[in-house]
Amino acid sequence: MMKTKTFDCVEMKHQAAEQVQAQMAGMSDEEKIAFLNRVAEDFRAQQANARRTHPASDIIAAGTD
Repeated sequence: MMKTKTFDCVEMKHQAAEQVQAQMAGMSDEEKIAFLNRVAEDFRAQQANARRTHPASDIIAAGTD
C-alpha cells in the first residue's frame, strides 16, 4: 500500500519562489538587491535567535535520555 503524500517539498519551494517573484515585480535591479539583502539579514537573525534559544547541545542531550 502506498502512502499519501502530506507534504511536497518541491511544491513548497515553487510556491515560495512565486511569492518572491510577485514581491519583486516592478522593482529596479537596485531595489531587488536591497530586498534580497534585507531578507537574507532577517534569515540570519532568525538563525542566530534559534541557536540562542535552542542550542544543538540541548537537542542532542534530550535525545540521549
